[in-house]
Amino acid sequence: MAPRVKTRDRIVAESLELFNAQGERNVTTNHIAAHLGMSPGNLYYHFRNKQAIIAELFAQYEAQVDQFLRRPEGRALTVADKTFYLEALLAAMWHYRFLHRDLEHLLEADPELAARYRTFAQRCMVQAQGIYQGFVEAGILLMEAAQVEALTLNSWIIMTSWVRFLCTTFGSHGDLSQDMLRRGIYQVLALEGGYASAEARPAVEALQQKLFVPLDGRFDGAAS
Repeated sequence: MAPRVKTRDRIVAESLELFNAQGERNVTTNHIAAHLGMSPGNLYYHFRNKQAIIAELFAQYEAQVDQFLRRPEGRALTVADKTFYLEALLAAMWHYRFLHRDLEHLLEADPELAARYRTFAQRCMVQAQGIYQGFVEAGILLMEAAQVEALTLNSWIIMTSWVRFLCTTFGSHGDLSQDMLRRGIYQVLALEGGYASAEARPAVEALQQKLFVPLDGRFDGAAS
């Protein structure tokens, strides 16, 4: 017999599902309570408002990213590590896609969350820069320090704005797919293409082909 899920955990999990499917702005605490078949008062016993649920989900997202966004200890990086990082980023973006869809609104609505996010973002960029430096030291990327810093910043900008780009440019909202997010991961990898060493280029190009997802004429449709 499976263990019974705690009410607090059910609230968090079902809220994530609703936020991802409908957008956080379109979901109220009353919607969440009705979806769970509980009274609003029961929900408020566990979370004082919707911002508290969002903060809990951000903490989960933060912990997931912190777990994988780090250099391995005691060995050099490989192209296989690049695959691991990109796939892990894709999984995190997909699972918590509502955070990426309307990030500015979420942070404006909760100053405490905004402060936590700034600290998280700075930590991620430091870790990412260290990872890129590891690829340089392993001879996979050929870059100077200034190029490593620029690549880190550009990658972060793509990763944090890709979902919003899809929504604002193509009108995608409730129909976001993992393939559409995968194209964002490919865009990050494409930034590195010119820096790949001759030895690493075949493996990097194979990874690019694996991650590439066509936009199915979306640019043509946007221009017509």
